[in-house]
Amino acid sequence: MKKVYFCQWCGSATKQDIPDGDDKSRAICTSCGKVTYQNPKMVTGCLVEHDDKVLLCKRKIPPSYGLWTLPAGYMEMGESAVEGATRETWEEAGAEVEVMSPFAQLDIPLIGQTYIIFRARLKTPQFSPGPESIECRLFALDEIPFDSLAFSSMLVTLNLYIEDLKAGKLSFHYGTINKRPGTGPSDIHSYTLDDHLRC
Repeated sequence: MKKVYFCQWCGSATKQDIPDGDDKSRAICTSCGKVTYQNPKMVTGCLVEHDDKVLLCKRKIPPSYGLWTLPAGYMEMGESAVEGATRETWEEAGAEVEVMSPFAQLDIPLIGQTYIIFRARLKTPQFSPGPESIECRLFALDEIPFDSLAFSSMLVTLNLYIEDLKAGKLSFHYGTINKRPGTGPSDIHSYTLDDHLRC
């Protein structure tokens, strides 16, 4: 967790202490007394299916520049997870999609993120890279560039999807991706998938 040195309300210095009635150390303003709470961020995106292929985007921004990912990004205030997923898919891949079902929720406690990935289909076969993407492509399952994926969350999602297809039944998955401390975003194999539930 990043340390908060200044109050987000008045700009004064903070101190680390446990507020009354709490059990965790927090950043408390030394001037106005307000407490800064740090909460996980929600990332939402789409696993877009078309003609037995999936849509991937090659990242044009760090982290993981030049690596492949499902279209996904941080939710904005005032939008639902589905709205965020379809917006991110439009922004990153220029693709209009229809969401069919939730596919996976993956928590990554080490970096304070939760991923919600939806299965979706293209409304039309048109797509093109947005400002954050170098390229967008449909990949057959045996063509997915597993050695060039951007994040562990994408590796887990795509592996679960392929497992489901081989088993002949698509499920909803919940799991915790426990990244090894000290690993970077591109160390996509440095994790364990724990608490995996298939519904």
